[in-house]
Amino acid sequence: MDSKQSKTNVLMLPWLAQGHITPFLELAKKLTHKNFHIYFCSTPINLKSIKTRITDKYSLSIELVEIHLPSLPELPPHHHTTNGLPLHLNSTLQEAFEMASPNFSNILKTLSPDLVIYDYLPSWARPIASSYNIPAVQLMTTGAMVVSFGQHMFHHPGVEFPFPAIHLQEFHEKLFRQIVMDVAKTTKERQVAPVNNDQPPCDIMLFNTFRELEGKYIDHLSATGNQRVVPVGPLVQGIVDDENEHSEIIQWLNNKEDIFGVKNDW
Repeated sequence: MDSKQSKTNVLMLPWLAQGHITPFLELAKKLTHKNFHIYFCSTPINLKSIKTRITDKYSLSIELVEIHLPSLPELPPHHHTTNGLPLHLNSTLQEAFEMASPNFSNILKTLSPDLVIYDYLPSWARPIASSYNIPAVQLMTTGAMVVSFGQHMFHHPGVEFPFPAIHLQEFHEKLFRQIVMDVAKTTKERQVAPVNNDQPPCDIMLFNTFRELEGKYIDHLSATGNQRVVPVGPLVQGIVDDENEHSEIIQWLNNKEDIFGVKNDW
């Protein structure tokens, strides 16, 4: 039997920034230990930057899948990432990502994964997955506190956040509330595919955090939102991969002496 058929196949689609790609990749590595096969989807320039982090240990379980964005005059393929991207082109990159929905649809049609794990962008990931009867869950690479605070302000205007240590001054509160509303409006306007109402909704949202740090915000977000919050972190790239004992960092440390004048053996 094909090894992929004996596993749960998951397609992961992070936003095009290393700060999002890294936690997605760390979760992918964790899932491979639980009999998951991962299709890790991003632009060619981003996938090129993480190939060395897919060691032999994961090479059979994490498969890199290219998604191509339209090559706009001001946004050639080497700029299909936030790494080194001029700040004024960030919104252009978001727009280009939103324009790649047909390519994503073709990828889902070809690979037919069992699950999609997507980021806060793009807006079409869940609707397109739903159109193929594929469940989709969101992984938030930020902590639960800021999302819990933002959703509380959006859904309960004028009601004090139950954790008074987290608050904004009046001017900043108005500005933050406007930002939250603008994001919600933009996301709604960008929907490109209807959600399949025949499919049970995914009521789970994954967070790059852990209960010991943000338990009360996790519980508040679960209680006030429409989704159950599941902490899956911390999703932090290790300094040294298990298979890479002789990395440059380790070699450098081994050549250093500790405070007693004795060489370290890392």
